[in-house]
Amino acid sequence: MYGRFLRPVYILIFEKILGWKISGKKPTLKKYVIIVAPHTSNWDFMIGLWARSSLRLKSWFIGKKELFIFPFGYLFRCLGGYPVDRSKGSNVVSKIVEIFNTKNDFVLAISPEGTRKYTAQWKTGFYTIATLAKVPIVMAAIDFSSKTLIIAEPFYPTENLDDDLIKIKTFFKQYKGKYPEKGII
Repeated sequence: MYGRFLRPVYILIFEKILGWKISGKKPTLKKYVIIVAPHTSNWDFMIGLWARSSLRLKSWFIGKKELFIFPFGYLFRCLGGYPVDRSKGSNVVSKIVEIFNTKNDFVLAISPEGTRKYTAQWKTGFYTIATLAKVPIVMAAIDFSSKTLIIAEPFYPTENLDDDLIKIKTFFKQYKGKYPEKGII
């Protein structure tokens, strides 16, 4: 991955020029699912690359398969991208759980909204992946109002999706995306 070469560029642009900062600590765990929200802008991806580089975090992300075609497919793969076929029956969750089960170190970043547009309901694949792989979830909020990426402490899903989603959404509710009207919360 290109992170080591781009790290000084990301830090210059996001920290020195644009004034972004990180609140919270990089988890010391070897495996976890990191959920990033609110996802309302293409800038969120760039902020994620900066934060990952600044924290020296080796992580992967998933994105719709349409992003991984020419001319950007190679770049997204080099940046740690994994294309996802969002059609029914594509078995994405089980494939990712298998990756968690076969690797010693694996961090996967997912946007629970699954889109930058407003959506009335989050995708819950991140929760199913964490539950089946027996790994914690780390919440990371992108707050444009304070130019801060906030990292919460890891927590393990309780297998009570409704209760855990309330806890997760309560955390994210206090933070504003670039376009707050597009956020679910």
